[in-house]
Amino acid sequence: MRPSAGDAAEGDLPLAVDRSRWIISCVGPLRRIGRALLAFALLLLAGTVGYILLGFGVLDAVYQTVTTVTTVGFREVHPLGAAGQLFTITLILLGVGTALYAFGVLLEALIEGHLRLHMERWRMDRQINRMTGHIIICGCGRVGSASVDYLSSLGKEFVVIDLDPARLQGLDHPTVIGDVTDDSVLQAAGITRARALITAVDTDASNIYVTLSARALGPGLVIIARARSEESKSKLLRAGATRAVNPQLIGGRRMGAFALQPHVSEFLDVVMHDETLDYRIEEVEVTTMSSLAGRSLADAALREATGALLLAIQSATGEFIANPGADTLLDPHTILIALGTSTQLEAVRNHVNAP
Repeated sequence: MRPSAGDAAEGDLPLAVDRSRWIISCVGPLRRIGRALLAFALLLLAGTVGYILLGFGVLDAVYQTVTTVTTVGFREVHPLGAAGQLFTITLILLGVGTALYAFGVLLEALIEGHLRLHMERWRMDRQINRMTGHIIICGCGRVGSASVDYLSSLGKEFVVIDLDPARLQGLDHPTVIGDVTDDSVLQAAGITRARALITAVDTDASNIYVTLSARALGPGLVIIARARSEESKSKLLRAGATRAVNPQLIGGRRMGAFALQPHVSEFLDVVMHDETLDYRIEEVEVTTMSSLAGRSLADAALREATGALLLAIQSATGEFIANPGADTLLDPHTILIALGTSTQLEAVRNHVNAP
C-alpha cells in the first residue's frame, strides 16, 4: 500500500476530514455555477430553436427568447398562435426558475468568496507554470517551515506542497494543496522544471516514496530528503536522494559544537543562516565553457579579481581540498567554495563564468 503524507502525526482522521471539507467547499460551488450556467444556456438554445420552428428569424427568435425568459415583457415580435402561446407559457415557467437558480448560485459564490478563491488558485497555477529552476518543498511542518524561511530570506523561487490548507495560509509564495506522494501533485508544482526538491514530511516511508516518485519524474533533480533515523538514510539514498538529512542528529552535533567551540560555531551559523549579515558562503562551478577551466588558482587570481576568500574546492572526482594551494588546477566541473559579501560572490560567479 502506498504511504500517504498524511500518515502518523499529521494525517489523523480529523485532518483528512478537514481536507475533504475544504476541497468540497471550493469545488462544489464551482460545479453548481457550471451546472446553472449550462442549464440557462440550454434553455436559451431550446427557446431559440422553438421560435425558429414557429417561423421566426434567428435574431427575432433569440430576442423573443431572451425577453420571455427574463420576463422583461416587451411586445411579441410576431403574433403567436395557440402553439406559440403554449410554447411561450412553458418557456416562461422553465425560464424564470432556471434564471433565478443561476442568479442565486452566482450571488452565493460572490458573497462567500468561492469565485475569489478559484481566481486566486488560477493565478497561482499560472505563476507556477511560468517558474523554471525553482525549488519544491514537500511538507510545511517544523522542518519544512524552516526551509521556507531560509529560502525566502535569500529571495529564491519555490513552491510549497502540503495536504493541510491551514499550514499554507499566510504564505506569500506559490502553494499546492495535496498529497505529496501523488505524482499529479508533484507535476502541479512543476517538478519537471524544478532544480531541487526538499521532502520533509513526517514519516520516513512517505519521504522514501516521494523520493522514488521525484527521481522518476526528474532524473537530474537534486533531492534533499529528511530522515528520522540513521537507518533510513541509506534507504533514502538508495531510493534516489542526493542527500539524506537527519535534523535531530545535526541539531545535536551543533549543540555539542557550541559547547566546545562557541565562537567558531556562531560564526558559521551567522554566515550560513543570518540574513542580516552581508557575508555568505556559496559554491560556484567551473564549467567546461569557463575561461578558468584547466588553469591554476594562481592564474585565476580570484582573490585579486573579486575580493572573496576561497575556502575550499571540490574536485571533479568529488574530493574536497581545504585551503588549496596556488598551483591547484581548476578542472571542468570543479566546485569553488568561497566566502564573501553578496557583491564579492557575484563577482566570483561572473569571473568564473566568463568565456
